[in-house]
Amino acid sequence: MARPRKQTYTLDMYLKKNKKGDIDNSADVQRNFAWNNEQINELIVTVLTDDYIPPIILGEEENSKLHIVDGGCRTAALRKFKEMNYKITSSIENSLIPYKKKVVGEDGSVAYRDAVFDIKNKTYEKLPDELKEKFDEYQIETVIHEDCDSLKISKYIKRYNNHVSMNTDQRAFTYIDKFASRIRKILNSKFFVECSDYSEKDKQKGVVERIIIESMMCMNHFDNWKKQAKAACKYLNDNATESEFDILEDNLHRLEKIITDDIKNIFNKKDSFVFLTLFNEFIKLGLEDIKFAEFLREFKAHFRDEKRNKNGLLFDEIDKELSTKDKLVITDKLNMLEDLMVEFFNINKNNKPTDELLIAEMLDMDVEVISEDMSFYKESLDDLTSRTIKDGSKLLHNENRLSLLAMVVYSYKEDIDLDEWLIEYAKNNNTYFVDQKKNFIHMRADLEKFISRESRKRSA
Repeated sequence: MARPRKQTYTLDMYLKKNKKGDIDNSADVQRNFAWNNEQINELIVTVLTDDYIPPIILGEEENSKLHIVDGGCRTAALRKFKEMNYKITSSIENSLIPYKKKVVGEDGSVAYRDAVFDIKNKTYEKLPDELKEKFDEYQIETVIHEDCDSLKISKYIKRYNNHVSMNTDQRAFTYIDKFASRIRKILNSKFFVECSDYSEKDKQKGVVERIIIESMMCMNHFDNWKKQAKAACKYLNDNATESEFDILEDNLHRLEKIITDDIKNIFNKKDSFVFLTLFNEFIKLGLEDIKFAEFLREFKAHFRDEKRNKNGLLFDEIDKELSTKDKLVITDKLNMLEDLMVEFFNINKNNKPTDELLIAEMLDMDVEVISEDMSFYKESLDDLTSRTIKDGSKLLHNENRLSLLAMVVYSYKEDIDLDEWLIEYAKNNNTYFVDQKKNFIHMRADLEKFISRESRKRSA
């Protein structure tokens, strides 16, 4: 059997042949047009920017008629734009198309100048002439299988379409390119390999990537929660930080040491991000990590099927009326879990570890000594941060106040001025470890490096 031959057409010629029926797009087993507006938009941008489109596969009958084997949706999409008044939707990304604009001078001279055209909400007819020409002259590659009949064409259609296109989660992941390699690294952690309940199919379909995205949003950006995976990825790509990923990765490593087979199915594709966020909150209690596993064990054995929230719902009933990804559902689940956790550990507002006690543990000081001057330390912190940290910095989040307060106490204990250091630190850091003891240790180490560096400068 002869190898298929290659044939290149201008896009205008290819579409005309398709319209006339010389290149047929209606083979019996060919699927119906299934593309959405986003896919059509991206294909048109590909043509107008002269990027690559894979070859269209054709089958040729003895009478020379061609049938599309692979590329039917691409063909239909291009015809929609060229002939059927399809309008590029407003949701398109990268809508500004550069081109060379032809300018004719008064003396008849011709020059070409750099120009940009926004194709948002535009049809083919609204394109400038130069972009119409670029569209029409785009080179479409085809590969043609000769000597075909309907049976062979069906066989080729099965062969070339025997693949699975990107699903919603996989496609969404392409919008977080800034942190993609970091997420891939986290995917290989022991937690996701051994300490959770995902099938191999889930992992292949991008479910674990979605769980990481949801956890990052829930832990760090819940005020801007995005229900749709694509929107969440785009938001994190613009707003997440490496330090936030550090915190998640550290949390996962801590969970790896305590999650056992009897409770790992709590971390499933539906609720994993909720329980990962819960662990992030648990850390603030200052208890040993193994206590969290004890709580999960009790939750699975009793709380899940016995305890009800303020609305009289069991945990698994909270999302029956709404989507599991609705912000209200997530809030209700987390509130219920936190209430159960406080109850389980017999913690209430009156006996939670105080700021004074936590700082005393960090600095190995007498808690009574700290308590006596706590009002002064808090005033000093407010005054310090107003001079050194810009409004909007995440360092000013209430969740980070404890470690900053500990730094103030430390500065008075050691007679150290923090102003110059904190100005520099705030300039280079815009996030923090949720574990405030860990964050304090991190800041203290940075302060010691700063003092050492400044001392060497003065000695030089």
